[in-house]
Amino acid sequence: MNWENKKVLVTGAGGFIASHLVERLISEGAHVRAFVRYNSRNDLGMLRLISSSAFSNLEIVSGDLRDVEAVRGAVRGVDTVFHLGALIAIPYSYVNPREVIDVNVMGTLNVLMAARDFAIRRLVHTSTSEVYGTAQYVPINESHPLQGQSPYSASKIGADKIAESFYRSFEVPVVTLRPFNTYGPRQSTRAVIPTIITQTLMSNEVKLGSLDPSRDFTYVADTVEGFLKVAEAENVLGEEINLGNDNTTRIGDLAEKIFNILGKTPKVVTDMQRIRPGKSEVMKLWASNEKAKQMIGWEPKIGLDQGLRYTIEWISMHMDMYRLGQYIL
Repeated sequence: MNWENKKVLVTGAGGFIASHLVERLISEGAHVRAFVRYNSRNDLGMLRLISSSAFSNLEIVSGDLRDVEAVRGAVRGVDTVFHLGALIAIPYSYVNPREVIDVNVMGTLNVLMAARDFAIRRLVHTSTSEVYGTAQYVPINESHPLQGQSPYSASKIGADKIAESFYRSFEVPVVTLRPFNTYGPRQSTRAVIPTIITQTLMSNEVKLGSLDPSRDFTYVADTVEGFLKVAEAENVLGEEINLGNDNTTRIGDLAEKIFNILGKTPKVVTDMQRIRPGKSEVMKLWASNEKAKQMIGWEPKIGLDQGLRYTIEWISMHMDMYRLGQYIL
């Protein structure tokens, strides 16, 4: 697909993955409208870090996904919608489950209704590997049962099912992507990889939660490529598609890998506030990416070692963005 002059909306555009997607779409020639949550500081999140040339070609719309008219105004007139807007922090969902469910479920409903009313070409809805909960079998394919092991994951299950219903009931041209654990430049210490990297660079002690869970890590450029491919592909409407490496890495082993790359041996300390409630912890995520290979011609190109080196290099150059020891929900 030629993105030249295509009108595209990205919700949650100030986020980590979305900011990379915005930059990529602009480089492909698309006219990108970025929907960001309003705040009085005019803080655009990670969009402030995209290239100046990309930023100068960006249309920014502020609002809230829960505001029906704001969402309708953002969707009106675009060809494709990439819906990444959500409250994504699992620890925050323990503290404020109502807000998380309201934003993620009702916000998605508003996007779907606007997409239906304005007859857009394609809506790419962003899910998460967290909807699967702890793996009942590996690798996890798209037929794996869904388990609400946190209010966040339950909210995303709800959003996914509403998206499915709009495809089946109203023929809204929606496809659902399920990225597994994406990492890379611009990611906050809400995620484990920047948490380990920043503490290792700044201290002789690294505070972590449980070291036993394992995750399937995907470098952000590969995830963005998946978004473009699924927006371009034929015969994917109504489908749910995983984006992952078909691999899994234990958190304790991930930390050792990062220590080895940095040539440091910090002490690892268990921080109880970083440990999820026992029945809520997802112990293993391991993606099957066979469907992505077959349906959209996608598979990851950047391995974990290489991706970690890219991420370490970027974080090392942007340490002013991070605060040592600050736990972010």
